[in-house]
Amino acid sequence: MKTGFDNDLYIEKQTEKILERIDFFKGKLYLEFGGKLFDDYHASRVLPGFDLNGKAKLLQKLKDKAEIIFCINAGDIEKNKIRADIGITYDLDVMRLMDNLRSMGLSINSVVITQYIKQSSADVFRQKLEQRGVKTYVHKHTKGYPSEIELIVSDEGYGKNPYIETTKPLVVVTAPGPGSGKLATCLSQLYHEFKRGDRAGYAKFETFPIWNLPLKHPVNMAYEAATSDLNDVNMIDPFYLEAYDKTAVNYNRDIDAFPIVKTMLAKITGDQEFYKSPTDMGVNMAGYAITDDEICQKAAKQEVIRRLFAAQCDYKRGVTPAETLQKNMMLMRQLDLEPENRAVVKPALKKAKKEDVPAAAIELSGGTIITGKTTKLMNAASSVVLNAIKHLGNIADEITLISPSVLEPILALKENALGEHNPILNIEDILIALSISAGMNPTAELAMTKLGELAACEMHSSHMLTQTDESVLRKLKINLTCEPQFPSKDLYYYYV
Repeated sequence: MKTGFDNDLYIEKQTEKILERIDFFKGKLYLEFGGKLFDDYHASRVLPGFDLNGKAKLLQKLKDKAEIIFCINAGDIEKNKIRADIGITYDLDVMRLMDNLRSMGLSINSVVITQYIKQSSADVFRQKLEQRGVKTYVHKHTKGYPSEIELIVSDEGYGKNPYIETTKPLVVVTAPGPGSGKLATCLSQLYHEFKRGDRAGYAKFETFPIWNLPLKHPVNMAYEAATSDLNDVNMIDPFYLEAYDKTAVNYNRDIDAFPIVKTMLAKITGDQEFYKSPTDMGVNMAGYAITDDEICQKAAKQEVIRRLFAAQCDYKRGVTPAETLQKNMMLMRQLDLEPENRAVVKPALKKAKKEDVPAAAIELSGGTIITGKTTKLMNAASSVVLNAIKHLGNIADEITLISPSVLEPILALKENALGEHNPILNIEDILIALSISAGMNPTAELAMTKLGELAACEMHSSHMLTQTDESVLRKLKINLTCEPQFPSKDLYYYYV
């Protein structure tokens, strides 16, 4: 894959900027961490060369100076909100992130449960953490928020929140997703710091939108597509333009909130010129690490197409409103894109039409496109993955990778013991069977070694896949899109 982004340069510049901001405040910096610490698939897709876990590695370099506070909205715990890109709930993701960061030697301070109104599921989550020795705090709704500044910045507002003891100059405040209360936690801590007579500052670690790219640059428009469910809109930062007579790109929520945030910061710190614009609050050096703009533009356009398919499927499943889908369609039109601009779409649809069954196509790193179809034995996702690793291993089509003696017991188990409605083999079944066969069959063992080469490959299915198949393809790091079509008329059995 061609790269258009220098990740080492990005980490170097971003680290320098964070250290500058710590020095500027001459005390403690509360750094609100936007985006994902790990598994930032969106950034790696639109900025080819971006390390999926680069931001966590950046923090690892600062581990002697940094500690981390996690925020999670109690309402998100109650609703079992899912992080869509990896398919787990927000509360589980907090624990996953803590495990990963600890394994890198980073210090976890605590978890803050925000917007707490005695939700029972939030109480259970808090108990789980405390039983494992994790400090937890709860923040209730702040009185007067967001307009009554005098009340918010008082002992009856932020003062009602418990103070979180911190010991290091950099306090990273992060969360599994948006709306988790990161900003409020930072400002609450600032209130307590200044009340105690300690100096502290606030900044925001950002990746998108990239402030020093044009407003309608595909990379920035891909961010809009990724946040269409939040109705984020990229805008020219009017405060930055007024202060510096230069343009900078930000997004509507930060721009709308800036006057309030600026007033709160001034009230807390006594500094009226704390920041002149929402862009000033950000620490975002991603734009300086783009080495090939054309490659990044092409990659971003492909991401916009992916996001359209995702929105179409979510709308078909009834989990996203029509407005979200319309936003994605508008972005497609603005970039003059069609779904067929994604190379794997036509081959998948052509195969499905020819065979009259669900089909899929995958584009390998060299540009070769492999197809597969649903059979009586396995589904299309399984077929196309097997066909792809055969091609990568130069294994002839007629060679059987998985012995019938391995497949037949799995089918019998699914049909007879588990009583499955449609005991067709999914991709998880097939990969387990392949791993068993690899112990007896050198060709199957060769094919197994080629699974890693599917990472970052593009795949399209003529029909929506089950959660199990999507989860396995996600673990293989395959970029999947699907037509908004159910694979059968089944209602219940599609979801199990």
